[in-house]
Amino acid sequence: MAGTSSRNSEVIHSGIYYPQSSLKAELCIEGRKLLYKYLAENKVAHRNCGKLVVAVNESEIAALMELQANGIRNGVSDLEILSGAECKKLAPEVKAVMGMLVPSTGIMDTHGLMRAMKIEFEANDGFLLFDSEVCEIKRIDEKYLVTFTNGEQFLAATLINAAGLECEKIASLAGIDTAATGLKLHWCKAEYYKTSERFCFDKLIYPMPDPTGMYLGIHLTLNIAGEVRFGPSAYYVHELDYAMDESHKQEFIDSVTQYLNIDTEKLHPDDTGIRPKLQAAGEGFRDFYIKEESSKYLSGFINLMGIESPGLTSCLAIARYTADIIASLN
Repeated sequence: MAGTSSRNSEVIHSGIYYPQSSLKAELCIEGRKLLYKYLAENKVAHRNCGKLVVAVNESEIAALMELQANGIRNGVSDLEILSGAECKKLAPEVKAVMGMLVPSTGIMDTHGLMRAMKIEFEANDGFLLFDSEVCEIKRIDEKYLVTFTNGEQFLAATLINAAGLECEKIASLAGIDTAATGLKLHWCKAEYYKTSERFCFDKLIYPMPDPTGMYLGIHLTLNIAGEVRFGPSAYYVHELDYAMDESHKQEFIDSVTQYLNIDTEKLHPDDTGIRPKLQAAGEGFRDFYIKEESSKYLSGFINLMGIESPGLTSCLAIARYTADIIASLN
């Protein structure tokens, strides 16, 4: 609960960015609906605030219109194109020649969500083991013997690899050649900055996304407490290091000032996170990989690889999808 799931923008995504029929698109759309319901039922703090995606010049208008078309293809039907003047009415500090309102986007308390899930899991006889590292996975009589560094062992007929940043390690321990099968993981670091400046709008503000699909651009988000933060950035790393590198601050300033009038002197380091991406540097879109690995002679082993954004929005839909795979094995 202190890893990837706790180090993010806390945004409930709408599903506009991902290719039609991809798992990211389908599970995000389904997951968003399930998540809003779950948050409300479990009294987890959240807000359906909406967001504004802005085109800062004429050259970005075609991409904005295509983003709307892609969202509609994915089933996000409430997208509204706004003029520059209409954007400024919603957010006076914004710089835009055109924008798109995305009403279904929201924010949530991710730690509150994880606490609620933990309580529900344990209430249904689930057993959680924290601060334990898997060091060996053996196949014994059609089952998996999982050994931890503290010496504990568990035998399971079904094993789900949902290890986030360490999912490649778990897949390798099970006997999968991740490089040969296209499942090599690439850690992509994100940094966030916070501002003490106050704004009079209540929506998230997004620039046009990075054209390579690596990330959605350095955007403005709000947290449940009403604080304003910017991020995430995106660059690949080889070590699991959450230290803040302030040498990238100018990147934030250059990006944010393109679409927003802000006092850059009030921009301060906030937090960092690391995403488990299947997409390597220079590669195009890579979808979630969620698959039972009988084709690799590992029946009952279910791989969840590359669960990055919109993984948190999709979490309940991913759970259903995985449950359906398990049901199909019986």
